[in-house]
Amino acid sequence: MADRTTPPHGTGAPGAGAAAGDTGRAGTKPDAAVVRDALGVGVAVGLSGFAFGVTSAGAGLSLPQTCVLSLLVFTGASQFALVGALAAGGNPYTAAAGAFFLGVRNAFYGLRLSQLLSLPRALRPLAAHWVIDETTAVTLAQPTRRAARIGFTVTGLTLYTLWNLTTLVGALGAEALGDTAAWGLDAAGPAVFLALLAPMLRTGTERATAGLAVVLALGLLPVLPAGVPVLLSAAAAPVVLFLLGRGKKGPDETAAEGTADSGEDR
Repeated sequence: MADRTTPPHGTGAPGAGAAAGDTGRAGTKPDAAVVRDALGVGVAVGLSGFAFGVTSAGAGLSLPQTCVLSLLVFTGASQFALVGALAAGGNPYTAAAGAFFLGVRNAFYGLRLSQLLSLPRALRPLAAHWVIDETTAVTLAQPTRRAARIGFTVTGLTLYTLWNLTTLVGALGAEALGDTAAWGLDAAGPAVFLALLAPMLRTGTERATAGLAVVLALGLLPVLPAGVPVLLSAAAAPVVLFLLGRGKKGPDETAAEGTADSGEDR
């Protein structure tokens, strides 16, 4: 699932000085405004669970399997990647590996949010299930710890509820319609995935990485089993970073490297 917000300038990290009282800070935000923003994100993205339900049913998963994926996995990008690979005839283990690597980013989100939210230990395992792109974006946008907690909770609750309900509706609708390919609904998953991804590509580096990943995936698709090209397309990131690093080196540094190489050849 996708996300896009940056913390307001000049407010410091969410939660800084929160224990001293949020209400007296210049960077405070009304609770109603936090709830409104969180609901907007939760509703907008939660409704796309319908597309996942349709896509999953079209890939051959049963209604219980589809619903359990949304209940237990609850990260849209990984879910779409999994059912997409299965629909293309990929090995279940390869499909699961691709979904896993896409979901790893949530662990890094969790490291950041654990500091900002500072939740009681008993609640952390439950809150971890809601650490996704959208909840992270809403949380990081808040100026205080109180606002961050409200944003995280409302976004997570709204999105989790709607995502699972619309997954059920989508899967039931796909079963009623029969062949989803005949209706063109098999394209719903990729379309939603692209819609979630597009707002994240803000910089030239991100767009270059995404473009190279697409080239790798499409180029390898005819020669490798389904699901494997997606895994190998992850190599786009280190390649782009390496090329950018080389490009940032100054003329003197490049000349020095050339001199050192010449000396080694001798």
